[in-house]
Amino acid sequence: MHWTPRREAFRALLETETCIHPGSVFDPISARIAEDLGFEVGMFAGSVASLTVLGAPDLIVLTLSEFAEQAYRINRAGNLPLMVDADHGYGNALNVKRTVEELESAGVAAMTIEDTDLPQPFGTVGSTRVLSVDEGVGKMKAALAGRQDPALVIAGRTSAAAITGLDDAIARGRAYQAAGVDAMFFTGVSSREDVEAVASALDIPIFMGGSGAGVLGDRDFLARNNVRISLQGHHPVMAAVQATYDTLKALRDGTPPSEIRGKASGETMKSLTRDADYQRWMKDFLGG
Repeated sequence: MHWTPRREAFRALLETETCIHPGSVFDPISARIAEDLGFEVGMFAGSVASLTVLGAPDLIVLTLSEFAEQAYRINRAGNLPLMVDADHGYGNALNVKRTVEELESAGVAAMTIEDTDLPQPFGTVGSTRVLSVDEGVGKMKAALAGRQDPALVIAGRTSAAAITGLDDAIARGRAYQAAGVDAMFFTGVSSREDVEAVASALDIPIFMGGSGAGVLGDRDFLARNNVRISLQGHHPVMAAVQATYDTLKALRDGTPPSEIRGKASGETMKSLTRDADYQRWMKDFLGG
């Protein structure tokens, strides 16, 4: 498949003076829903992948292959530019390079590589650490070296604001910017003053992680401060889990299937499965 056009669409968004909330997606159907509703970008997080692929918490037990396979399934289902959270790149700088190669092949439009010390080192349970700036820079350089399609967006990511402080987070952002990343993703930045401080220190587009509450939901303010992407958490997958639980519990408790509420209509399912396309293909290719 040809992935460059969706990457160019993502880059075009970074050139605007607006801030968008991406649609949090987790499988082909959720990605199609987001695309049909008009979301400009989909977001596939490592935590969501761990949940949907393994049924596991966000403890970096998912492998690169498992993550890339699910990203590919999402991408081949439509044309929504997909941004992914590639965590720490699944290892050291050499692993980061491989991660970029695999996720580029899977069709992602943008990815973040973070400088958190992951997976959790022995003896550090209950604490979160960041790598040295030098090691973080090495990972960013490796990520850029792994890129084949120049349209693919590589963003550095740091959680330092909540671990070592805002000044360190800004210093890391500037170091990764100097290394050549296309954008910088921050978590733990939640006040207007902190957003303004980050924006004044960097020249590249900024992404913000979080729940989308408070200042991170003020898209006009964020846009004025060069924030182009602001997450809103990952509510769709949590809503899907609750809906599945409620439905199965109702059936187990004896509710007749005809009385189950909240189900997608037949028309909705036909639309999301692209039934009309398959009907046409059967007629064209199978002599129907």
